Amino acid sequence: MTAFAYIGAALAEIAGCFAFWAWLRLDKSVWWVVPGVASLALFAWLLTLVDAEHAGRTYAAYGGVYIVSALLWLWAVEGAKPDRWDLIGAAVCLGGAAIILFGPRGG
Repeated sequence: MTAFAYIGAALAEIAGCFAFWAWLRLDKSVWWVVPGVASLALFAWLLTLVDAEHAGRTYAAYGGVYIVSALLWLWAVEGAKPDRWDLIGAAVCLGGAAIILFGPRGG
């Protein structure tokens, strides 16, 4: 469930932010903001589905998933293929996210 919540949250956040980008930077209609706000609300809700004791740890681990998702968006939506440095950085971030989320906790 955690992976699905993170992936869904990342897609919702990127789509919501892109709606504002389209409105403010690409001269799209202000109506792009309506689904953008709904998408950002979905993003916030999806993060609450992650089974973690603390919100901050959930958000920190989510960062790695977001980075990978943003690079996929770059490629799929914006048509710019990530280079090897993007991929190496994303792998490092995912590794860090896994350590944060799944590392053993004392106490």
